[in-house]
Amino acid sequence: MNGQHDNNHDNSHEQPEGGAAETSALQSIESDPVAASELVQVVEVDPEVLLHAEKVLETALLCASVPMPLNELVKLFDEPSFTAAQLTRLLEDLQQIWLDRGMELVELASGWRFQSRAAMQRHLERLSPERVPKYSRAVMETLAIIAWRQPVTRGDIEDIRGVTVSSQIIKTLEDRGWVEVIGHRDGPGRPGLLGTTRQFLDDLGLRALDELPALGEAEISEALQSLTLESGMAASKMLSTESGEQSLDAVDSLPLDLEAPADEQGVMSSETAVPPSVPPSNLESK
Repeated sequence: MNGQHDNNHDNSHEQPEGGAAETSALQSIESDPVAASELVQVVEVDPEVLLHAEKVLETALLCASVPMPLNELVKLFDEPSFTAAQLTRLLEDLQQIWLDRGMELVELASGWRFQSRAAMQRHLERLSPERVPKYSRAVMETLAIIAWRQPVTRGDIEDIRGVTVSSQIIKTLEDRGWVEVIGHRDGPGRPGLLGTTRQFLDDLGLRALDELPALGEAEISEALQSLTLESGMAASKMLSTESGEQSLDAVDSLPLDLEAPADEQGVMSSETAVPPSVPPSNLESK
């Protein structure tokens, strides 16, 4: 009886220890959106290996000219092979390390990247006399309508603005990588449906469309400026390790003052239509 009691006591003592470890692992998975969709095997990793992995990630991201997704970052390692959830935790550790520095590690729609903090922008601008392009009100209004009302056709945009939309305006946004055709509407001519791209979200420093702020009565062109679209582009370009077409000079070659066609000038009102106050939540960012 005593022996049986001791065995039961030992088993009851050991079980919570394993159960606690399993519960901790499950909580870790549930708190991580990346790991929630995959089965993560909990393994013991040498602290020195983790420290080296952080250095590898830090170096790769500092040298990268574009945001890097997890499926690219995982290629940096042979052994041990890190899961997406483990890489995410390492990246979050790096975020804390850089918390009080002039640069920050951020997660965007297309991946992770280092970028200068907003407070550093005025200092960085002194290193480059080139000005970030300022687009006309017609271009910015068109972009805002697409961002908040997507997917939309060119005809939808014209109905909202109350004027004809120049094809050059759409082309400018497509060339900049902010807008693309994401489908076609059933109907005569099957007009193209326009939506924003991952590049658009990256330049805004956003991860998804639902992070776009709600609009009030403010001008829609001012809404994009409040998101520091232009300063975000400048920071991205300044941090680029490539030259030539990736420099600010290349950005300056884009049309800077595309106004609406002459036949629009007489019909444009001072009050422009404002898209709905809530951005679409059922759309996946491209």
